[in-house]
Amino acid sequence: MIETQSTISCPQCGHCETETMPTNACQWFYDCKGCAAVLKPLPGDCCVYCSYGTVKCPPIQQGSGCCA
Repeated sequence: MIETQSTISCPQCGHCETETMPTNACQWFYDCKGCAAVLKPLPGDCCVYCSYGTVKCPPIQQGSGCCA
């Protein structure tokens, strides 16, 4: 079962927001709703959910690797 909800935590202000992840593409940018910082994936991660979310993106969950 693939989880499509992930809670992103901003490393700059600590704001947390639960979002629905796209199932067919990576999300490379995310605008924090707390401080307006633009989050980008950390080196080695394919998307913001893999870097800052509580749940990895759907392609990683499926074991198919990076969705880029």
